[in-house]
Amino acid sequence: MSDATYVPQDGQPDLDALVATVGIQIKALRKQAGYTLDDLSRGSGVSTGLISQIERGKGNPSFATLVQIAHGLDIPIGRLFHLTEQISPVVRRAERRTLDFHGTDGPDDASYELLTPTLNGALEVLWVETQPGHDTSSTPFRHNGEEFGIVLSGVKDVYLDGVRHRLEAGDSITYSSSTPHWYANPGDEPSTSVWVITPPSW
Repeated sequence: MSDATYVPQDGQPDLDALVATVGIQIKALRKQAGYTLDDLSRGSGVSTGLISQIERGKGNPSFATLVQIAHGLDIPIGRLFHLTEQISPVVRRAERRTLDFHGTDGPDDASYELLTPTLNGALEVLWVETQPGHDTSSTPFRHNGEEFGIVLSGVKDVYLDGVRHRLEAGDSITYSSSTPHWYANPGDEPSTSVWVITPPSW
């Protein structure tokens, strides 16, 4: 079935599923624009509470309300209903999306590939490869959420609030993303790891 909206046997769209899907689209577009709920509320004239409710797939928003939200996002109303393309749950190795990660020391210093189909869900999963000497200590990261990482090969130093945790192949780590953190590859060979971040922070 190519349509992302569930259609029951009577041929009529499932309104609950439609509202839920539009809510997911609004949240994704809001995050893509870098807007908080308050930002979108000010730009659209729709209350923060109502926007939050719509994003969670609750209620039955009027078309006029959706028009206001689209205006606040500076997009055509039709973009909220781009539901016909089904995103595959499978990410093929050759089709991974490469992300530009700020804080690396050079263009060949590290590579980050997205293992999840999009950044619109609750999880962001990355395939991370870093070269010897990689070091992000000049730009520590700090954001809401939680992270988990496992090293597949090589060595990776994870610094949490200045405390070093050295990980070798098979070692894993879990921590709050609100703790200032940065990474380094102190080894003499590339390091490969898988990193899980929730919610997505890219």
